[in-house]
Amino acid sequence: MNDLFSITNQTVEEGIILAEIRLNADHQIYEGHFPGSPVTPGVVQLQIVKELLENHLGRKLIMKGMRTCKFLQVINPLETPDIQISIKFEEGESIEVTTSGSYNGTFYFKAQVVYA
Repeated sequence: MNDLFSITNQTVEEGIILAEIRLNADHQIYEGHFPGSPVTPGVVQLQIVKELLENHLGRKLIMKGMRTCKFLQVINPLETPDIQISIKFEEGESIEVTTSGSYNGTFYFKAQVVYA
């Protein structure tokens, strides 16, 4: 994702990552999604979660499955450049994740994902 986002604040507790990120509205991904009215694709939102978790765990992850995934609002980086990402995870044979992205009480996505 290179410079699509930057972490402006992050706290980590046992099994919980809370990250505040700032989206780069000038990133090339927004040239195709969509000129003049950029939208952060859902798959990109899930990739951001994966990258934050990989960074914390210090290893690469592969999505094994997805229990639920809801994209509730459009993330336009010109209107909402800052997003709060919550990642609750439990490590076992696989990594069970419950995650969401929000800002000022508005939820943009929620998902339950399993990584290996």
